[in-house]
Amino acid sequence: MSAAKIGDINLYEILGVEFEAEQADIRKAYRKKALECHPDKNPDNPKAAELFHELSRALEILTDISARSAYDKVLKAKKAAEVRTKQLDSKRQKLKADLEQREKDASYIQSYSTVPKTDEEVLQEQIERLRREGSKLLEEEQRLMREQLVRTMLEHQYAQAKTSCDSSAHRIKLKWKAEKDKSNGGYSYEDLTIFLKKYGEITALVMSKKMGSALVEFKTLEAAEMALTYEKGRLQNPLHLEWVSVPGVKVANETRGSILDYEDLVMRKLRQAEERQRLIAQMLAEDEAEG
Repeated sequence: MSAAKIGDINLYEILGVEFEAEQADIRKAYRKKALECHPDKNPDNPKAAELFHELSRALEILTDISARSAYDKVLKAKKAAEVRTKQLDSKRQKLKADLEQREKDASYIQSYSTVPKTDEEVLQEQIERLRREGSKLLEEEQRLMREQLVRTMLEHQYAQAKTSCDSSAHRIKLKWKAEKDKSNGGYSYEDLTIFLKKYGEITALVMSKKMGSALVEFKTLEAAEMALTYEKGRLQNPLHLEWVSVPGVKVANETRGSILDYEDLVMRKLRQAEERQRLIAQMLAEDEAEG
């Protein structure tokens, strides 16, 4: 981007800081806005990448002493010119425009001489210098911002996974004696629901095609443990309950891990919904084969 175009943009307004803002305030404002408009968080917004680029350019220029000084001169000159222009009538504005055009033409013709550089030219030199050298501060800020973005997204996914998928670890298989008749040993879907729902919310209950077998999944570990401990079903034909897979360490303890721990946990949680369907299908297939 050329100095002329940058001079037409108020970098302070893009970052939402005052003209006299300190570097610390500028960096803080950049982090906040960059996280909000990062393209990864706004895949459906075609302007997100452009705004993110503008924020990065603003940080790069305003945190470099020489570049900021050159930019401030251009910005002040632009504002002063705007004020003067508003004070002129239409005829004088035409004369002013003609005069400025002649000055530009003369400047172009005499460019080989030792004519003092304009504010725009000085700013352009600073921009080109930053482009050549690269901004270590910008690179560091973007690295920190990316880490924060990843951490925020993973923690959000983790929270969603924890609330929506934890029940996949609370599966219990039920068995009872059943003859090959329609009574299924005296247990129906409605009967099992009545027996089990008193311990807590049931997220899934599947009756096997094979008589005398079912699979139940509770929303909470506490409900599953209570059912496993206390439920006996009908006295004349008791229920036998056992874990499909014994729960391991509680999820709450896993929150102390690093970013990689979060990522691993999130991926496992997101796969559990699919795994649930697979286990149910497998159980039904095994029961069918045994029958």
